[in-house]
Amino acid sequence: MNSSISSIRILPVDITPPGAAAAAARTEDSNSDFMTALQQSMDAVEGAQGEAQTQVAQLLNGNGADLHSAMIAVEKADLSFQLMMQVRNKIVQAYQQVSNMQF
Repeated sequence: MNSSISSIRILPVDITPPGAAAAAARTEDSNSDFMTALQQSMDAVEGAQGEAQTQVAQLLNGNGADLHSAMIAVEKADLSFQLMMQVRNKIVQAYQQVSNMQF
């Protein structure tokens, strides 16, 4: 028997469980999506605060801004900030619950 062992190719073996790589990729995507959404929300709150400051400054300088628009902008900024703080509190609370879990 003249068999050639050198013609046998050894293929790399993947020992990760099926779906583990896809789950890791989904986790990374969802983490970045969450961070992007959180950053956009914080930017929107900052924008609302900037708009409120602009409206109030225009009202105080007498540049034609009316009181109602300034008050609406201030209340919008205040509500946005309160919502952001509640979301932050929920994230901190969830983190504390996970950190207190025993594995």
